[in-house]
Amino acid sequence: MANTLDTLWYTRCPVPTGLGIAIQQGWLEDAFRARGTKVSSLLESNDFATRESHFSHTLQNSVRHGGNIPAISARALGRDTRVIGLSWADETQLILASPESRIQSVRDLKGRRFGLPNWKNVEIDFSRAQAIRGLENALSLEGLSVTDVELVDQDVETHYSDGSAENLNGTLAWGGRSTSRARANNLELIALLRGEVDAIFLKGAHGAQVANQFGLTVVIDTGVHPEPLIRANNGTPRTLAVDGHLLDNHFDAAVTIVEQVLRAEAWAQDNPSEVRRYLARETNASEYWVSIAYGSDAQTRLKTDLAEQSIVAVQDFTDFLHRWNFIPASFDVRDWIDARPLEAARSVRIAV
Repeated sequence: MANTLDTLWYTRCPVPTGLGIAIQQGWLEDAFRARGTKVSSLLESNDFATRESHFSHTLQNSVRHGGNIPAISARALGRDTRVIGLSWADETQLILASPESRIQSVRDLKGRRFGLPNWKNVEIDFSRAQAIRGLENALSLEGLSVTDVELVDQDVETHYSDGSAENLNGTLAWGGRSTSRARANNLELIALLRGEVDAIFLKGAHGAQVANQFGLTVVIDTGVHPEPLIRANNGTPRTLAVDGHLLDNHFDAAVTIVEQVLRAEAWAQDNPSEVRRYLARETNASEYWVSIAYGSDAQTRLKTDLAEQSIVAVQDFTDFLHRWNFIPASFDVRDWIDARPLEAARSVRIAV
């Protein structure tokens, strides 16, 4: 059949997503195998350009479920992508200080040195953007702004997509076991431990574990603030996005993707202990730190929809990225969303 989809490319971030569980369970591959479609991982490809599509969304017939900064950037740069779902799973977002700095509160950050990653050779520096967002949101709660702290860049010369990911028993290690990549991912932490900066931003299971491991002071966790826009960042909400070619030429494939994501999330509600094990593999962390970072009820937060709160948060965050010159222009997020696959998948589930 001429319209048969030969290969579906997928990618997800090392965070809680319904797509990640659907992949680990083998459900996505099974659903597409029945359609004669091969399912392949972008991050495990040996080709740099293919791996880079995780951040740039240049590869046709691909789906990505993860942090929203690369997805927003790709759209702002004119890539033909559509958001077909949003998932909001709150996570720890920590401003951490060294005990020696004697920083105890957000107000104490005024005039102090804040370490920021600065990936010089990437299309979109999502790690820097999420750190500035966390810092700005925290400071705003005390009537302060980013100009009230001294930003200290930690320059990274390597590239996000250097080296394919290594898949070991379902655990995906970005950049394989590269020590240079691991060091690049932790430069601001190294600077903090050396006393070269006073505070940094880290999030998720990694951030929670590092704070404990090195006895760092948790200045604030914006990830638990009651105001959604204070919690809104790269991972809140996460985007489920596909390229326009897939949606226009293989609409049923987009529906199948959403079906499997919803299936995984429905399964998760009744299997909390198994979900913790899955998330531990996704985040390359222990079940304990997964529970600390995402809550002991993490399974209840796995829900993909197009909720108004999520749409408003993505718009607010898109405007933030433009204000900080991470993207060339802002855009109307509602024009980016195509609700048809979600509606179709929901109607199928209701019928069943």
